Amino acid sequence: MKNQLIKYTQNLFLFTLAMLSSLATYAQDGGLNIDVNIGEPEWYQQTWVWVVGAAVFVLILVALLRKKK
Repeated sequence: MKNQLIKYTQNLFLFTLAMLSSLATYAQDGGLNIDVNIGEPEWYQQTWVWVVGAAVFVLILVALLRKKK
């Protein structure tokens, strides 16, 4: 009987400890702070940069794969 009481007390303690730790983690939530800045796009968002980059890549690829006589 005494062993069962000790086991029950240990389980109750562990359960309480788990609940308190989960409450502590929920207390860390600071809410949402969303700041969206829709201004001038960055250089990598410009279409012409991608077109020029692809053209240079194709030129380099052709130059490397061209068979020399």
